[in-house]
Amino acid sequence: RFLPIGSTDSEHLFCWMLGLIEQQFSAPPEDPSELWRLVDSCAATMHAMGVSNFMLSDGNVLIVHCSNKLSWITRRAPFGEATLRDVAMSVDFGKETTPNDIVTVIATEPLTVNEEWHEMAPRETIVFYEGVIAAHSVEGQLKG
Repeated sequence: RFLPIGSTDSEHLFCWMLGLIEQQFSAPPEDPSELWRLVDSCAATMHAMGVSNFMLSDGNVLIVHCSNKLSWITRRAPFGEATLRDVAMSVDFGKETTPNDIVTVIATEPLTVNEEWHEMAPRETIVFYEGVIAAHSVEGQLKG
């Protein structure tokens, strides 16, 4: 049912993964970690085929898999100023957010120089819910 529109390997891999998810779950599972484990298992298969960094969301959580190089940061109030790495510019996140916001950013390389970014390890998967880690996996052992 899922067919790639283009010819990239990423499109083919996502269609394959969506097909497996549909086969396994005719409806969303009661325990969402069942879905997260399946995606983590797919990520291990994809990793064995080559580089496969990806982010996948079901509208509630963001599943991030690092095949070779990804970094992330979570910002919470009080928000401060961040200095961008490759542009002589700073952003005052206090002016762009509310005290209740939790903002997580994922990028190949850290985007700022004055904040502490977390570098993901190869074959690491993180599930974020509302900007906070809900589950974590290294080498296929999803916990959370």
